[in-house]
This record gives sequence, structure tokens and C-alpha cells, in this order.
Amino acid sequence: MALEKIIQSGQVPGILAYLGNEPIGWSSIAPRTTFPVLDRSPTLKRVDDKPVWSIVCLFIAKEYRHLGYSKALIQAGCAYARAQGAKIVEAYPLKSKKTKVQSYNSYMGFHKTFKELGFKDTVSRSQIRPIMRLFL
Repeated sequence: MALEKIIQSGQVPGILAYLGNEPIGWSSIAPRTTFPVLDRSPTLKRVDDKPVWSIVCLFIAKEYRHLGYSKALIQAGCAYARAQGAKIVEAYPLKSKKTKVQSYNSYMGFHKTFKELGFKDTVSRSQIRPIMRLFL
């Protein structure tokens, strides 16, 4: 119901990844102000008052995971944000040495992936969930 309201309002809730005609992934990226829950989190509260866009969710269909599509989805999200006027993109990935993690822990992506794409650690209020930024 909440997603339906967002779509009906005309806001774009994120981007889709396709392989041919088949949707294989989704990323929620929008101005941080779209996600007030972030400011209620002691770990993810605002770093400063700079206007940033946030990547809050990544999903790749199970059969397409570990093939590099999350990187492509993050890059496409950043390109979309830049086209909308964003100067900074923030992410809140999982920083873990475990090879197997619960899926709900990884829905914000993995630290290593964002680091490989040029995101930098900005603040770490948690050992496993840093705030990372990419300056566009």
C-alpha cells in the first residue's frame, strides 16, 4: 500500500534492472528526505545537512546473484540520481566477513561492492553498517 501511494504521487521509488525483457533486479534510490526512517535510526541518522540521495534497498533475483548485476544496478542508480541533479549518493551496506548472511541483512548491499565502485566510508556508528558516500 505504501509503495502504491508513492507511485500514485508521481515519485519514482527506484529503478529496475532488466536482462533482455526480464526484470531481474530493483534498487530503491531517491532523495534521503524520502526515507524519514533513516533519521530515526541511531546508526543511520544524518551525517550533515548536505542534500544527498540514498540507496536503501537492492534486490537481485536469486538466479542472477553473484554475477555483477548489483554493481550495474548501483551504477545505474547513481547515473539516474546525477541526471536528477544529485551531487552525493549515500549507501548503508552490510560490512561483514561472513560469506553467508541472512537475506534481510543484505538488502542494503555489501560494503565491498560499494567500495569497489568508489564509495567512501563517511561515518561508522556500527561495526557492521557504515554510511558510505559517492560524490558525483
